[in-house]
Amino acid sequence: MARPRWAAEIWATLALSGPIVLTNLSQMALVVTESMLLGRLGTDALAAGVLGSSLFFALLAPGFGLALAAAPVQAQCRGAARLPGGVGRGWMRRMRQGTRAALWASALSILATWPLMWEAAAVLRALGQDPALALLAQDYVRGAMFGMPTFCAFVALRGFLAAMERPAAAMWVSFGAVALNLPIAWTLIFPAGLGVRGAGLAVAIVDGLMLVALVVLIQRDRVFRRFRLLGRVWRPRLAPLREVLLVGLPIAGSMLLEIGVFSAAAFAMGWFGAFAAAAHAIAIQTASATFMVPMGIAQAATARVGLAAGSGDMGAARRAGWVAIGLGACFMAAMAMLLLMAAPAIAALFLDPGLPGAGDAMVLAATLLVVAGLFQLGDGIQVVATGALRGRKDTRIPMLLAALGYWGIGLPCGLALAHLAGMGPIGVWIGLGAGTGMVAVLMLARWGRISGRP
Repeated sequence: MARPRWAAEIWATLALSGPIVLTNLSQMALVVTESMLLGRLGTDALAAGVLGSSLFFALLAPGFGLALAAAPVQAQCRGAARLPGGVGRGWMRRMRQGTRAALWASALSILATWPLMWEAAAVLRALGQDPALALLAQDYVRGAMFGMPTFCAFVALRGFLAAMERPAAAMWVSFGAVALNLPIAWTLIFPAGLGVRGAGLAVAIVDGLMLVALVVLIQRDRVFRRFRLLGRVWRPRLAPLREVLLVGLPIAGSMLLEIGVFSAAAFAMGWFGAFAAAAHAIAIQTASATFMVPMGIAQAATARVGLAAGSGDMGAARRAGWVAIGLGACFMAAMAMLLLMAAPAIAALFLDPGLPGAGDAMVLAATLLVVAGLFQLGDGIQVVATGALRGRKDTRIPMLLAALGYWGIGLPCGLALAHLAGMGPIGVWIGLGAGTGMVAVLMLARWGRISGRP
């Protein structure tokens, strides 16, 4: 009986993660599309775009993490409905309250970060960035910041759909966003003459349209409409809010640590000049695109593990986690080979070789893509293992492990290699790889400890 159960779990994980992965890839396509458009303006515009988006995502991390907390809370509520004797009675009400609490928690977090967003140039100058690039990056951030609340609300509702094992609506909305983003961004950047600011505004506009479309689809669905997710959303309840904060604050901390270390790396690349920042933009966005697949598998793992744990079936929870980790590892091993073989061709997609400084940026970007290929496997394992742990509502210890791996090992190692060992930008990326690998080992060990080995 064991083998059919494992095979069934593989298919169930693939069925759930497929639409989530496509949703993530669609959202990543928005970022990559804008980078390619900014690359046509030159290395300064591309560098400013990556500096602005790095600060944007670092400050988005707390709200994003709190929105992600909706998924494990909702999954365990739905799993509890399977318990015998009416133990899980009221699960629909608890899912509704958990969704509202996640919306409130992320909104309050975002409001706290907006003053820093508005003064992005001062923040970037304090981090040692070129003043001219900092001003350009501020243009991007001031446009994009107004999309933060709608993006986090979209994430919370997407978590609800994952817990219900019906993520297709978010996928179709994301596909539509990709189709709209290119003409909106192109119009604002070029004919409207807004340049980097136009790219930021396009992010905010598309995020708002995505939320509106997803809400409409949820309201039109006969099953989803019964949950009344947004009914009396202005009246948060303290108990669900407390649960979301208990689960979500460590997730937010982990997101801040992970996004923060890559943002810090972007700032460190800015110390080496615009060409290095542009090369980093190419490499990080390519690596981020491959990362969207294991991230989707991780989100499916949160739902699958949460459903099993909520129903009290710890064997099924263990099986769901290990299956997801294996799937993520297999995909990222294949992506490692792709990056190692096709790095120069990938780098050439982002910049016009005829622009000043583009040649140097493309050569460095190809080298960084090779380094990125070397830590693909670790990146896939760590994110899926973290997603499985979230399904068990185990978030505090993983946050501490992320702090150790990224900030205790990764960033110090990268800065030491870049400056003390004289390796420059390549040293920064080797440090990122070392930190990611350490986090993968620690998260895998943590999952094995709390769930048991397969």
